[in-house]
Amino acid sequence: MANHPSAEKRNRQRIVRTARNRAITSAVRTLVKRVRTAIHANNKDAAQVALKAATVALDKAATKGAVAAKAASRQISRLSAQVHRLA
Repeated sequence: MANHPSAEKRNRQRIVRTARNRAITSAVRTLVKRVRTAIHANNKDAAQVALKAATVALDKAATKGAVAAKAASRQISRLSAQVHRLA
């Protein structure tokens, strides 16, 4: 348990950051899942729309630090290649 005021503040900050990061990563996972579902259904139009939303969410999550920047870039690249192959 934190005994000093600075340690108590760090603990409060940790709780807020963890909640924010969890919400961001959960939303990103949902959007990526929508892209994958559209890809498996061979629905190119839905996959392109879902990919655009997922790309924005991944980039924003990388900017906020909730997702590693290179991991987000790699995921966007792989998803866009899969959508491109649907043609």
